[in-house]
Amino acid sequence: MALAYRMTGSVADAEDIVQEAYLRWERADRDSVRDPRAFLSKTVARLGLDALKSARARRETYVGPWLPEPVLGEGAMAVDEATGLAQDISMALMMALERLSPAERAAFLLHDVFDSSYEEVAATLGRSEAACRQLTSRARAHVQLALPRYAPSDEERQRVVRAFGAAILSGDIDALQRVLADDAVLYPDGGGRVLSALRPIYGSDRVARFLFGVLDKFPLGASAQVLEETVNGAPGFYIHEGGQPVQTIAFDIRDGRIAAVYVVRNPEKLARLAAPAGH
Repeated sequence: MALAYRMTGSVADAEDIVQEAYLRWERADRDSVRDPRAFLSKTVARLGLDALKSARARRETYVGPWLPEPVLGEGAMAVDEATGLAQDISMALMMALERLSPAERAAFLLHDVFDSSYEEVAATLGRSEAACRQLTSRARAHVQLALPRYAPSDEERQRVVRAFGAAILSGDIDALQRVLADDAVLYPDGGGRVLSALRPIYGSDRVARFLFGVLDKFPLGASAQVLEETVNGAPGFYIHEGGQPVQTIAFDIRDGRIAAVYVVRNPEKLARLAAPAGH
């Protein structure tokens, strides 16, 4: 699941890929499989490449910004590897992966995140080891440029995210602007299924006014729950109302302020999220 999700950015597609990989494992001649982990990684990566081809066609007609399907909870999609990016499923990383070619994405994930050898990567992609080294190197450079250079502590993340929530709930636009970086950007994903902005919102003033404008026009009902939740590996919010998920909010934090806000409202991307306790 961890590899399939990082390949596709979709929990639904990842579940389908893992199901198909399991069926292929069941049909395989086990006596001829020297390394089950390599066999399964190769199978999942190849299925992921196929899924990416059809996903790219769908995303060309996607309404508004596309964000990955959010994943909730501590340790979600964890990887038992020692690589630096092994536990990272942040929105920033997932969006950086989305900008890679399918082959670059697969090579980078297999080698840099899942610790496969270049020999294994070459066998998976059907390319030479030299070509796979180039693919991985290009992908690594793109990812490093896209990822935040500042790594906040867990305490700082909690403090900043709670300040954001307090400002929203109190209606204090000045407090919200103070917690946002001057060049903050908000990425909204409604997918054309629900009302949402069709382009990213740039600048702390515009982001703050947009968020309060949405709350003014579409206030939360009495049954709404705004829950602090781990969203793609970092503190964020999960909003649930009337037995249905409404949206998730994730953040990038830089120098003690919020540099990016990721709001997923597309119901298709929220359908697999569990209801809070009591629903």
